[in-house]
Amino acid sequence: MSPNLAEIWVYLSQEPLAALTATLLAWLAGQRLSALFGRHALANPVLFAVIILATLLITTGIDYRAYFEGAQFVHFLLGPATVALAVPLHRQWHAVRRSAPLALFAIACGGLFAAATGAAIAWALGAAPEVVASLAPRSVTMPVAMGISERLGGLPSLTAATVLASGITGAALGPMVMNLVRVRDWRARGIAIGTTAHGLGTARALMVNATAGAFSGLAMGFNALATALLLPLLWRLFAGGG
Repeated sequence: MSPNLAEIWVYLSQEPLAALTATLLAWLAGQRLSALFGRHALANPVLFAVIILATLLITTGIDYRAYFEGAQFVHFLLGPATVALAVPLHRQWHAVRRSAPLALFAIACGGLFAAATGAAIAWALGAAPEVVASLAPRSVTMPVAMGISERLGGLPSLTAATVLASGITGAALGPMVMNLVRVRDWRARGIAIGTTAHGLGTARALMVNATAGAFSGLAMGFNALATALLLPLLWRLFAGGG
């Protein structure tokens, strides 16, 4: 980067709006790239935006903490965005109410299985205890997962990266896998994607089908609640008690 451009970027990086603007431009670029690929499941706009922002921070030498201080308003909007998922859930309430008992049971089983497999794979590979704890809440939405990780003695930053990777992978490959195994019921597809890929998967489900989006939102919310309540207890029982 030329000296003049570097000086301009250093000046702009001190302003909160610079990080926020960069985030929004990266998202718009991700949306454009996704559209160029016909909105294919693998062409996830979030993945494109992350790559663009990571490249920008690396090439300019901007510290991530400095970037986050300016872009934290986007992080604040995660809360209202999550609450807004109640809207499609309300619109599909009659379908959700009929299937609620089996749906909640499936979500609880899926969430516990996801936590167990993440921790088991890390443990089998000889990972440190804090790494194992960081991977256990990988299928839960990020703010909740980071809180759970900290309570288990894990590394919240590692958990955040793992949750993001799980969400992008689930949103990209989940529909393809369900097509491969011939899961056609939109309720089941929504529960599967919401339990394993949280917000990113739910966003993808809402783009495809309203019923799948509603059940995905239900799965995301209930999985976060169940995991936050049960995982610390189970962790203390199996890990702390050994």
